Amino acid sequence: MSLALLLIDIQNDYFPGGAMEVPGATEAAAKAAALLAAFRNKSLPVIHVQHLAARPGATFFLPGTTGTDIHPSVQPLAGETVFQKHFPSCFRQTPLLEHLQRENITRLLVAGMMTQMCIDTTVRAAADLGFPCLVAHDACAARSLAFGGREVVAEDVQAAYCAALNGPFAQVLPSAELLASL
Repeated sequence: MSLALLLIDIQNDYFPGGAMEVPGATEAAAKAAALLAAFRNKSLPVIHVQHLAARPGATFFLPGTTGTDIHPSVQPLAGETVFQKHFPSCFRQTPLLEHLQRENITRLLVAGMMTQMCIDTTVRAAADLGFPCLVAHDACAARSLAFGGREVVAEDVQAAYCAALNGPFAQVLPSAELLASL
């Protein structure tokens, strides 16, 4: 089976000083950069996905701002595939599915942000479409959430979403283990 690295929304707005800072973004991006270097070294396919806000009232990933730029730690090289999206799923209204089919890519290794939104949505969609996924949990990051008057801290959001994905939708593993298996 052909494996590709899918880097989702590792963009400036999620980093310190950005419009939607995500705790742990810098550390997660460093792990994603290590995966990216390994894929490049082995000439394995890499797909970058960049979110551009299209929703009225959006406060981050605004087109025309540097916040939408892919972070320098995982900057695409000439010739690497880059898709833009406007929804949490990397499959919705993008050419991702057609690209995977055309390139005979059958499995995905996923890293990026935010775990509770675009990572979760994309991995579940990939599973529905028949693509086995690996998720590098330490190359992903989440934000704190609130529900029912209760705050759920980012670390717990990350753990809960990784736990929910692990098994039925993906194998969720540390990046070091995934690097060793390449």
